[in-house]
Parts: sequence; structure tokens; C-alpha cells
Amino acid sequence: MDGILLLEDGTAFDGCRFGARRAAVGEVVFNTSMTGYQEILTDPSYCRQIVALTASQIGNTGVNERDMESPRVQAAGLIVRELSPRVSSWRAEGDLDSFLIEHGVPGLRDVDTRALTRHIRGVGAMKGIIAPTETPREELEQRLAAAPSMQGCDLVPEVTCAAAYDWAEGGAVGCRPDERGSAPPTSRPARRIVAVDFGIKRSILRRLVDVGFAVTVVPASTAADEILAREPDGVFLSNGPGDPAAATGAIGTVRALLGRVPIFGICLGHQILALALGGTTFKLKFGHRGGNHPVQDLATGRVDITAQNHGFAVAPDLPEGVEVTQINLNDRTVEGLSHTGLRAFSVQYHPEAGPGPHEAARHFAKFRALVESSVAAGEARPAEAPVHV
Repeated sequence: MDGILLLEDGTAFDGCRFGARRAAVGEVVFNTSMTGYQEILTDPSYCRQIVALTASQIGNTGVNERDMESPRVQAAGLIVRELSPRVSSWRAEGDLDSFLIEHGVPGLRDVDTRALTRHIRGVGAMKGIIAPTETPREELEQRLAAAPSMQGCDLVPEVTCAAAYDWAEGGAVGCRPDERGSAPPTSRPARRIVAVDFGIKRSILRRLVDVGFAVTVVPASTAADEILAREPDGVFLSNGPGDPAAATGAIGTVRALLGRVPIFGICLGHQILALALGGTTFKLKFGHRGGNHPVQDLATGRVDITAQNHGFAVAPDLPEGVEVTQINLNDRTVEGLSHTGLRAFSVQYHPEAGPGPHEAARHFAKFRALVESSVAAGEARPAEAPVHV
């Protein structure tokens, strides 16, 4: 036991270090997914967070390039109960320990993750630090006190792209690495959309391509007029980290886009859309993170099991014209909203999965249908090139 996790309330958990041999500070959260640790680690929504995985053994499937949701590990650290000493998967290109070393991210194994999870559920998510056991307690406490709180923190600038780029790769979850983009082109016209990058996942981009979009990704700082100058048929608002209320620039941009182009948002994009429409957000006690969260559609009664990763939520007291479309069956929080008159809708959870169930993937086709109806009504202009679907 050469490592320690110290929480800001003074609670400590012992463990053995792996990955990069360095200290790391972040908000300590837990994820209940059984698999998909590489997608979790590389999801930009985990920026400045130390992730504790509740599954008892992690690492047996290794890592590979295909499962990267972004170019690097975004989480500040990783905590597991048992690190598998063996990698056994036909898709593996490396092991988790080496992967974390390569990306400079520390891990802590042999931790009582059940006790840690129960503590976070009872007290709430809080700052923590992974460090060697010999580090003086006073030094750890000083580093924790100096670290910023997640509340009020705009982390989008840390994860957004530096410049606009086009994304053309399809083949979302379930495709073999050698099958990416293998679907034959059809005569169905592409619809050009702009995806605003608040910390976008590659699984989302692949889903957008799969339903027939020609996708251009732009930095979060891109102004509404610059977005509209690209003549998009729709705008997508991505997932991302931090406090949505602190992303004031993004909120203003989305507010300027409302009613001018169809809009679809996921996770942070959902929260920013709600704020742009006049709603409010609040911090959850310990957040929703995992692949087994039940969400009910209020119009149909249908229940989907969803993948989720968020620490903030939209308050239900929304302005007139904004409809709550879905709720979480565990705590009744808002999971979806829409404004029909402004051609905008969003979901709090992750319909692209990566990792998680695929039951809610239909929302990408719903966005395509919304864009098609706008094009048919003469409210948007189609692109000319065919697309892989």
C-alpha cells in the first residue's frame, strides 16, 4: 500500500499506485458501468475528475485506438478495486497500466471502492488527491484547499478543439476496427450540420455521420454569426465538463441561434440549451454516472436504460414554451426537453452509449428528421454531396 486517496473532508483510503507515478487532484466521482473504462477515461466530460469504478475488476480487455473518445485521457486519475494482471481481448493493443503511464495519469488499485462509493453517496462528490503515502498530510490538505471547486468552473476551454475541422467517419459502437466507414454511399443527400465542441465524444460524431450528416466541428468560442455563415442545416451541442452556468459565452451563442436553425443537444449541450431558453441548473449531490439509468418518455411512457455522465441537472421550473419530455426514474430529474416553436430539443443522457446501452440511439434519427422537415419547409439548405449511411 504505497498510495493514498485523501478526500477534502479528511477521509482517507489506502491503495497501491499504478499508471503514472505522480499526484493528482480532482473531484472524486464514481461510475457504475461494468465495462468501457477506456471510453470513460478519454471522455472530455471527466476533465478534472478522479473516477472510481465500481466494477470489481478492471483492465482485462486492455486498450485500443478505436475506443478512444478523444485524443488523450481526460480524467485526472483512476481508482479501482482490482487491476487485472492479464489482458485477454482480440481488440487489445495494450494494457491499462501502460496506457495511463503514456498519458501521465495516476491510478490507485486495491482500494475499497465499495466503501468509497457509499461515502460519496452519503456525503456527496468532493475534491480528492491521489498521492504517495509518504507525502506529508499537511501538504495534501494544502493542495486540496487550493484546488478550485467544480461549481462555478467553466472547463470547456480546456477540452474544446483549437480550430474547426470536418468529421466523416461513421460506424458507431459495434463495428470492428476494419469496418469503419464501410457502408456504401446512397443517393440520400447529406445535410450539413455544425457540431459545437464543448468536449465532444467521437462516438457522437460517428452517430451523426451514420444518420446522414456532413459534420463540421467548431470550437466552443465560435460566435453564432460564424456558425450561421457556414449555412448549416442544423446545429449540434455536444457534451462537456464543468458547471454549465459558468459557460456564459456558450449560453449567449446558443441563445442567438434559437429559432434560426434546428438544434439538438446532449449532456452539457442539453444544459446549455436549457439556460439559453431561460432555465436554470443545479449541482447534483453525487451525479449520474454509469450505464444503467432508467429514463421515461413522458409522452409515450416508454422507458429506456441509458448511459449517463453528469454532475449538474436542469431545474424543472422551465419557462413557458419549454416542455420537459423525459425524466429520470431514480430521482425524477429532467432528462429531456424541447421547444417545438424554436425547433430545439435535447437529452441529458448519452444516446450514443460508448459505453452503455443503445436503446436511445433513435434521437440521432429524430434530429435528422427535424432537419429534413426544416429543409422541406425552406428553412435550411441541403448540401450536395452524398453521405455514407
